[in-house]
Parts: sequence; C-alpha cells; structure tokens
Amino acid sequence: MSTRKYISRLAVGGICTAVALSASACGAGGPAASSQTTGTGTVNVLVEAGGHAELTGVAAQCKKDAGVDVNFVELPYDGMFNRLSSEFSSGNVSFDVAALDSVWLPSFKDALQPIDEIFTDEAKKDIFPALVKEANVDGHFVGLPAWTNAEIILYRKDLFEDEKNKAGFQAKYGYELAAPTTWKQYQDISEFFTKDGMYGTDVKGGVETEWLAHVLQAGSPMVLDGDKVVIDNAAHKEALDFYVGLTKYAPAGAAQVDWAAAQNLFNQGKTAMTRFWAHAYRQIPKDSPVAGKVGAAPMIAGSAGVGGVPGPWYLTVPKATKNTEAAKKFVQCAYDHNSMGVESSLGLASRISAFEKYQDKEGYESFGPLIETLNGEATATRPATEKWQQIVDTVLVPMLQKAVAGGDSATLLADAKKQIEDLLK
Repeated sequence: MSTRKYISRLAVGGICTAVALSASACGAGGPAASSQTTGTGTVNVLVEAGGHAELTGVAAQCKKDAGVDVNFVELPYDGMFNRLSSEFSSGNVSFDVAALDSVWLPSFKDALQPIDEIFTDEAKKDIFPALVKEANVDGHFVGLPAWTNAEIILYRKDLFEDEKNKAGFQAKYGYELAAPTTWKQYQDISEFFTKDGMYGTDVKGGVETEWLAHVLQAGSPMVLDGDKVVIDNAAHKEALDFYVGLTKYAPAGAAQVDWAAAQNLFNQGKTAMTRFWAHAYRQIPKDSPVAGKVGAAPMIAGSAGVGGVPGPWYLTVPKATKNTEAAKKFVQCAYDHNSMGVESSLGLASRISAFEKYQDKEGYESFGPLIETLNGEATATRPATEKWQQIVDTVLVPMLQKAVAGGDSATLLADAKKQIEDLLK
C-alpha cells in the first residue's frame, strides 16, 4: 500500500482504526450533485472519506462568524483524484472547496484560484516553512494547509526507565540510555533491545517516506533536484545503506512491512522504538500493552539537520466555482480556527500556534517533537511533479523492497534513476 493512501486514511484522514481498511468500509459518502454550484451562502466541500472530521468544528464556527453553511461531500481516496480530474477538465464543478492531498497540487494547479490574500506576512510566520513553500505554485498560493503531520520517534518509556536496562546499556555502550538524539544512538538502542522476542525498531520496506527522510537528513533533495534525477547520488546511497542496516534489529519480512504493520508491531509491544507519524501517539489503544508507557522525541538530525517529510492536505478553491466569495470565507475560517482540528478524532492542525497551544497539555506530549521536526532545517515536502505517485508506486517502493531483502544498493539506485528518467520523458 502506498504511503499517500495510508496517510490519507490514517495519518491524515483519521478514518477507521489503526489498521489500513478500504475507504468503502469506512463509510464513504456518495457522489456530489452533478450540477455546477451557484453563488449562495452554502459551500460544498469535497473531502476524502472521513476527512471532514478535522473540519466539523470549523464549519460550525464559520456558520456563526460568516454566515456560511457547509455541506461536506465525501469520496473514497482512490476515486477522488479521478473525480477531480474529470470535473476540472470539464469546467463544471460540483464543489466550491476541495481538500487536496499535497501530491495533487502540481496536477491541478491550473484549475485552482489564487488565495494570496489569506497568506499575509503574519499567516506565513504561523505556517511551517515547508508548507508555505509547497502552497506557492508558480508565484501564487493555491492551497491553505488544513492539517499536517510528520514522523517523530516513539519509544517505550518504561523500557528506557527500567533500572536493569539502564545499567546494562551503560555497561555495554558507555553512555546513558535515553531517547536517541543521534542515529548512532538509535542503532545502539535498537541493538540492545533486540532480544527475548523483542526488536529494537522496525524497517518499513513497503513505504518510501521513511527512507526519504534519511535522504533529506543526508543533505540531498528527494529523488529530484528540479528536473534532474538525483536518486543515485551519495546521499541517497548513504541513506539507503543506513536504513537497510537496521533490518538486523527489526522483525523479519521488512519488505512487506508498511505503516499499518509497523504501528501494530509497536502497539503490541514487539518493538522498542518506531519512527512514526505523530498522530499515532494519541491513538494507542487503551488495552494495548504499551498504553501509558510511550515517550515521544523529535526526528533525529543527520549531517544536514533534522529532516522529515510532512503529510499535509490543502484546502483549495476551484476557478470554475460560481461561489468564490463564500468558498474563500470558509478557507479563511479554516485558518482562523485551525486549532479546532486538535480536538477532533485525529487531533492535527497546520498552524504552529495551534500545536503550541496544546503542546504542554497532558496527552499531547508528541506535539513538541512534531513542531521541532516540521521546523527542521532539512524538512521538505515531496517533489512537485504530477508523476510523483507513479514514481513511488512503480519505482521507489519496489526498489526499497529489493534493498531490504538484500539487493545491492548502488545497482538498485542506478536502475531506479533510469526508470524515473523514462517516466519523466
């Protein structure tokens, strides 16, 4: 399963449970009315199935503040791109606002209205830098980040604070056992806890994002540097070799481990640490053996600094809507009341101030590490190419699966470069 689908259904969409389920099983709504919208005080907001959870409170507040009624139209993720493509191409849209996965912005940029007026200097200071950059397409802001996420370090606090473990670790490695702040420490801790049926960490061969975070930390753009394919450079190889090296401290079958599998391993007490989307900290089941025993730390820095790959969704206004005024009022409300998303089932926002508002409250201990990771100097969004998901599905994930199964990294990266160059022709 691709990273984007897991992000939409779990890490961003907040749907169903902690295992990946199909969108149809999550109560996806039916299609919107086919007629084009007209100028009214009601806006149709197209979201991925279940995605209105983060916006329900905003909608109620927008009715109160701006007199705008909101009708959410839900579609399963797999069908949403096709629906958007069809309606944008026809110029006859059935929605006034669409929540878009960030990887779709390059594909639909020409069908979206600028919303530059929302991106004041004050607003830009309150949105994470990587998201401000991504929202600006060809010199205009076309999407407002409604919520975002990133991987941080989740670890078994009870194991780290156990006196026997602390003494044993100190004796073996010569320093105190604590949440890792370097990758060498992460390796040592992973090695130390790989015993007695437990593993120190996981390796997710079924998704590309985690490896790409290591690429950013090593100082290279991910896969593409502008129009140039750079996947075979030294930073990509360094990141891949490091990532594959952790398989000896991870459960077998890494090639098939994806987000859902890794989350289940950690929640079942099988791994001592995991690099995972920050939302998962608050979604550990109460009956899990690790409930109440988990700590959170920022993503670890490489030579280029702290770097993660955010998972944002953006609110956009199509050029074809006849309800622009009300649509933009809703998007402004979504910015003004962004912190309401924290109170939803998933518990995410996009404004720095929204996360800061909660970071010192009990139960939100993951927010401080998330803020630090999203503000990391090496943090960057995915490459702005409409073929990104095709690159992920047909090149990156298969390559990573071969690498964690023992393939030669240099050969695999060289092959991947050729495949990507062919795709981009």
